[in-house]
Parts: sequence; structure tokens; C-alpha cells
Amino acid sequence: MKIPKNMSEEDTLEKINLVVDRIAPKYSFAGYDVNDIKQEAFIICLDALNRYDQKRPLENFLAVNLSNRLKNFIRDNYCKSSDTDKKKVMCPSPMPTQDIAVDTDNSIEDKIFQSEMKELIEEKLPANLRMTYLKFINNVSITKSKREELINTLRDILNGEIDENR
Repeated sequence: MKIPKNMSEEDTLEKINLVVDRIAPKYSFAGYDVNDIKQEAFIICLDALNRYDQKRPLENFLAVNLSNRLKNFIRDNYCKSSDTDKKKVMCPSPMPTQDIAVDTDNSIEDKIFQSEMKELIEEKLPANLRMTYLKFINNVSITKSKREELINTLRDILNGEIDENR
């Protein structure tokens, strides 16, 4: 671990923990536990110290680096890339289904209905709300405005008011 000049090892670890605690919970998705993501984020920050430029504040450098690495992880593991359209950074892939809890007391008709609703949401949910949706179903905190936007969009999807080309 490369310690920045004018900082002790304790100060450096404190800054890393501060950044990890602030950013990692925002990227909890697809059944990953927040603590697991925090551990990975800590390792990412330690690795980034070797590339740290003393001209920037350490906390800003770590926050940008960590956010980018976590976004790349999501892109590489949960999204399909499109070679024909270079302007699109991500094309959504199907959302993981094993992480959605289903009540075992429901009748078969209810289970079929829930499955159809989930498929409809996966098919028509706009790409800009997919991360918010994953956070929502995994009980990760999201802003009130994002939550309201997601709920309104889900309501529109389930009422048949959103077409696939949105």
C-alpha cells in the first residue's frame, strides 16, 4: 500500500473507510450483500492508491475511482454490449430473478401473475431506471424522487401505458 505524502497509514485508512461507507451501499444490487461490496470497495481503493496523484484530494480521487470501477463491474457482468451502436454505453440484460422473494403461501395463479408482471417490468422498464429498480427490490436506500419516479413508471408499465420504444 502506497501511503500518500503528509498522511499517516491511519489517516489513509480512515479516508478509504469514509469513501467506502459513503459509496459502496449505493451499488448494492442483484443479491450482493452491502458488506461484501464494502470489502471489495476497500480492496479497489487500496489498489488505486498506487495511481494517486498528490495534486488532487485523496477522498475525491478514491470516490471517482471507486464509482467508476463499480459501474464497470455492473456493465461487464449485468449488461450486454452493442457493437453496432457505439453511442450506447449499456444495453440492459434480463434482471436476475433468483433474488426476488416470492411468498410460498400464494396460489399457483398468484405465482403465474407475479411472474408475468416481473417479465413485463423487465421488458418495458427504461434503461435509466434499471439500477434504481435493482436497488429498490434489494432494499437499498434510494432518494425519494427516484423512488417516486420508479413507482410511477412501474404503475404506467403495469397499466399498459408505456410502450417498448420509450
